[in-house]
Amino acid sequence: MSAVTRIAIIGGGPAGYEAALAATAYGADVTVVDSDGIGGACVLWDCVPSKTFIASTGIRTEVRRAVDLGINLHHDDALVSLPQIHQRVRDLAFAQSADIRSRLVSEGVHLVAGRAHLGDAEIGMSTHRVIVTPVGERADGVEPDPEITIDADVVLIATGASPRVLPDAQPDGERILTWRQLYDLEELPEHLVVVGSGVTGAEFVHAYTELGVRVTLVSSRDRVLPGEDEDAALVLEDVLAERGVTLIKHARADAVRRTDDGVDVHLADGKVVSGSHVLMTVGSVPNTGGLGLENVGIELSKGGYLTVDRVSRTTVPGIYAAGDCTGLLPLASVAAMQGRIAMYHALGEGVVPIKLKTVASAIFTRPEIATVGVSQQAIDDGEYPARTVMLPLSTNPRAKMSGLRRGFVKIFCRPATGVVIGGVVVAPNASELILPIALAVQNKLMVNDLAQTFSVYPSLTGSVTEAARQLIRHDDLD
Repeated sequence: MSAVTRIAIIGGGPAGYEAALAATAYGADVTVVDSDGIGGACVLWDCVPSKTFIASTGIRTEVRRAVDLGINLHHDDALVSLPQIHQRVRDLAFAQSADIRSRLVSEGVHLVAGRAHLGDAEIGMSTHRVIVTPVGERADGVEPDPEITIDADVVLIATGASPRVLPDAQPDGERILTWRQLYDLEELPEHLVVVGSGVTGAEFVHAYTELGVRVTLVSSRDRVLPGEDEDAALVLEDVLAERGVTLIKHARADAVRRTDDGVDVHLADGKVVSGSHVLMTVGSVPNTGGLGLENVGIELSKGGYLTVDRVSRTTVPGIYAAGDCTGLLPLASVAAMQGRIAMYHALGEGVVPIKLKTVASAIFTRPEIATVGVSQQAIDDGEYPARTVMLPLSTNPRAKMSGLRRGFVKIFCRPATGVVIGGVVVAPNASELILPIALAVQNKLMVNDLAQTFSVYPSLTGSVTEAARQLIRHDDLD
């Protein structure tokens, strides 16, 4: 290798831009090649836009709940300006993208606008060749660069993923939609059918319901959020049912057809669900095509993902991968950590392999659902011996003051030692409340560490410390 390590990063999302910042901090010469816009799908179409959209709908949530606190704001008369909401979503996404671009440039990262693929591996050469070709119009308005070739000592592939499309439900951007096309609607749907009850589907069901839209959720499983904590999912189901959502379970959508004034969703059992619009949230597929992987001898795993180890290495020396294209865990925080770990390893710095059992995640419904560490299901299946406690928020004074009727805090710890190994929070701001439990999991703290920490009174975090105190009462804890 040369004195200065040359690094080429394909993709400018969280995995790519966080990796670039990590590498430049150690003196590497870093080039980021991006085809759509800095920030990637996370910032421009997925996470940032959806959470911005949900934040707007949250205002109506608070207005609706105000009557329980003695204030009647006549929420049914509130007007929703969908174009204004969507413009705010776009403005915030592009502003965030511009901020990230500015930070990268200020740190000395070279930015190239184009689509990259790996060139043929040359015998006896330790470097990799990345060929960049121009692309059409980019989301961020940046003009594409002319074709260039980059010689790199290290390559990081961070190309993300795209919405999965069913063969008989092709999106048209008008009535049959992916979650990236919602922000082009000029009017609220009269009746939105959401296909898919995972995280994305649940979040948009909540958001549109809060905007007053009639929503039907089609789930192929027996409940909403089948991959999440069951107690939390059942709370959300109750909330959605109370808000008028129709949940059709054990139903697989085979096809979607346009009608004169809407759509028909054809189910596998022969039934048809009609609506004005349909939102398809049936997962994602990795963006691993057209990368020239065959030129360097990389084979894709089932599903088209790039296989990596815990320090983000592929099977080819000098080539790493991070983010949704690896299929590890589709979270921006995980992608960013994978990218940083890849750079630390490539540059010979101290690195701790990624540990998914310490990852905290959240679902931005109302109430929010946040989890970290070992799951309740894994404990119930006997994979992990653990003590558990679930404390309803209805016992929390701050929750009572705010009129919160649903939600809970769960904490899991090791028998005898009391080391915290996981937890679940269901609350309006669960994405914030999960942090003390995540810190405990990450640092292998014991429940008495949580229990003896002062929490503000009254506060929802008081339920975290109280749950820990209840766990201490178990006779088998030292």
